[in-house]
Amino acid sequence: MSDILFQEAESQLRTLRDVLRFSISRFNEAGLFFGHGTTNAHDEAAYLILYALHLPPDVLDPYLDARLTRGEAAAALALIARRIRDRVPAAYLTHEAWLGDYKFFIDQRAIVPRSFIAALLMEQLSPWVHDPSKIQRGLDLCTGSGCLAILMALAFSYATIDAADISKEALEVAHINVSDYGLGDQIHLLASDLFTALSNARYDLIVSNPPYVDTESMEALPVEYLHEPRIALTGGEDGLDYVRTILRDAPEHLNPSGLLIVEIGHNRLALEMAYPNLDFTWLNTHGGDEQVFLLTREQLV
Repeated sequence: MSDILFQEAESQLRTLRDVLRFSISRFNEAGLFFGHGTTNAHDEAAYLILYALHLPPDVLDPYLDARLTRGEAAAALALIARRIRDRVPAAYLTHEAWLGDYKFFIDQRAIVPRSFIAALLMEQLSPWVHDPSKIQRGLDLCTGSGCLAILMALAFSYATIDAADISKEALEVAHINVSDYGLGDQIHLLASDLFTALSNARYDLIVSNPPYVDTESMEALPVEYLHEPRIALTGGEDGLDYVRTILRDAPEHLNPSGLLIVEIGHNRLALEMAYPNLDFTWLNTHGGDEQVFLLTREQLV
């Protein structure tokens, strides 16, 4: 990336459309990877530019032909240049991540929020939960930034939620988000290696987006992922180290008819081969029907 090229752009680009086009070209030229909230150069460039200009992240068209001051262009291009130079996920540059309409604070102490479980919680896990008021106690295992615990609390307002993570640094981020949503009375943050610190607690609902990247995939991860805590990604040789423990211990922490919902990435085949006698229900998400499974306590027992 040439500093001269960006200096020239700062002096010559006039409108938001100009800066957007330039940014997309530079992203494509640099071969960036997109997977932390956007999937392509256009959307990522638009998000960063709108953020730099203090504009709504989901409204682009009305501003495309607006002329930028030199200071505005410089601010937007500085963010674009840093994204290329450092290969840092955009969410770490802006300290915000979005799941649907919900915004969360994020920094490199925790993995960037992204989970197919989020959309399921926004629908109150329908049709698997027939009466949301009957979810009285929930657990978000491997909570990270706390995003799923927050969505669970919003979906099931009668429930008390425990949010557990082995990383105290991630829990510091979760505390910020829980405070921002005013849910400190409903969500309890706990330092725990999976279930180890949860004593005899039992839940009507357990959700988890645990580390599930297998060893081979870890070695091939794009640079952007290397800025995230490794402990939040690596799931052992076949990606199932944490999932095995969850399946083993969850029955002792689920109430009768309680639900376990776990995201496992692309490990469905390996999981079904490892547990041929478990009747997994695979939930439909926008990522397909191979990412998230559901089991009842009775099926686990």
